[in-house]
Amino acid sequence: MKYIQAIGRSLMLPVAVLPAAAILAGIGNWITAVNEDSVIGQFIINAGTSILDNIAILFAVGVAIGMSREKDGAAALSGLVGFLVITQLLSSENVAGMMGVAEDDAPLAYSGIDNVFIGIIVGLVAAALYNRFSHVKLPDALAFFSGKRLVPILTAAASVGLAGIFFFLWPVVYNGLVTFGTAISGLGPAGAGLYGFFNRLLIPTGLHHALNQVFWFDLAGINDIGNYWSSEGEPGVTGRYMAGFFPIMMFGLPAAALAMYHTAKTAQRKQAAALLLAAGIASFFTGVTEPLEFSFMFLAPLLFVVHAALTGLSLFIAASFEWMAGFGFSAGLVDFVLGFVMPLAQQPYMLIVQGLVFAAIYYFLFRFLIIKFDLKTPGRQEETGTEETSAGEEDADSELSAQSARIIAGLGGAANIASIDSCATRLRLEVHDMDAVDEDAIRRTGVPGTNIVGKHSIHVIIGPSVQFTEEEVRKQVEKEQ
Repeated sequence: MKYIQAIGRSLMLPVAVLPAAAILAGIGNWITAVNEDSVIGQFIINAGTSILDNIAILFAVGVAIGMSREKDGAAALSGLVGFLVITQLLSSENVAGMMGVAEDDAPLAYSGIDNVFIGIIVGLVAAALYNRFSHVKLPDALAFFSGKRLVPILTAAASVGLAGIFFFLWPVVYNGLVTFGTAISGLGPAGAGLYGFFNRLLIPTGLHHALNQVFWFDLAGINDIGNYWSSEGEPGVTGRYMAGFFPIMMFGLPAAALAMYHTAKTAQRKQAAALLLAAGIASFFTGVTEPLEFSFMFLAPLLFVVHAALTGLSLFIAASFEWMAGFGFSAGLVDFVLGFVMPLAQQPYMLIVQGLVFAAIYYFLFRFLIIKFDLKTPGRQEETGTEETSAGEEDADSELSAQSARIIAGLGGAANIASIDSCATRLRLEVHDMDAVDEDAIRRTGVPGTNIVGKHSIHVIIGPSVQFTEEEVRKQVEKEQ
């Protein structure tokens, strides 16, 4: 589970590149919507599709560097080397030559060998080789190839072996993925609803990233994001695995935040407002929902299941009425505006109407359930005291530094922390002794929540600014250790 979660974290690096493609494609299509013969508009569109057309390479490089211990450039280079070796060896032209048939008669599976799945596999191999061999010293005669220089060479050799394996395995994998994707996509709007439901349910484990690969990228022939932004999909179909998220992220979840604020205890309302307002704004504008979801996910699991069901319902409704819109990163206002004039967008304004309806459903349903079952959402927890920090300490350190220090204390001190990492919104930490961790103390620092995911693994939910918290926590831990 720890390894799979690490993969999910590493996938966020290449995914984070997609907003650049979305911005370029969006601006280009806005220009061509005014003047369809605009050279500038087409130029900018082509700039966006240049990223989308090479997304598999980005995954090979991104996963390699994300899974390597030191996040070193040598790992990224190795991922690229491995990807080039496999995709060249298993291209339709080369496979046809090895099989002694015309290129057109080569199995169809090999025409799509340069896909995200292969990129991820190669990235994992490159990272594993880097972690194992990047510090190996060779005899003096071969010393030039020692250490990090050895890794790309080993990756190239390993990729030759992988190519041999995939020569026989890939057609089976390809057909299996196509069957899985087709089974869901064959369900039409109902399949979109099921995808949306399980997408949210997997959020606590971080495995929703793996599910997204099947529907958003060209892993099983669906490629919802790529086809939408390159305008190569089917009208009324392309976008069905994205459109229904807009009503949830832009309207539903912020309305849920408002319900939680209105049901908070008077004494805790100010503190709850600080958390919920920031999380609600992030959800509306950027589609980054984890800070808000983690604020009630473990405090009130019933609400999270309801939220997952409503997400599935939203995707089902949008797909049923063929209200289509797409995103490059997530379903926030920024992506909605950029994709509004894309050729495959269909009545995207109806998603706003749907969103307003879902806002009312979220608000009244969340408020009813919170009060009816006395759910301990933010601002409704039992009083557990306050952090014991002096005013002098708060004045001496910045707010980030002070919060980081309290997080470290809640984790049992620097000596109890074995490793520190992060993904898009979470600190991912390994501790020596989980019994020494005080989750309540960590939550009182103002973070949206915590999640124990293993005997020694814990996540601290921070939000989009997690990188700066990670850097500060790492700096303080290294200083104390």
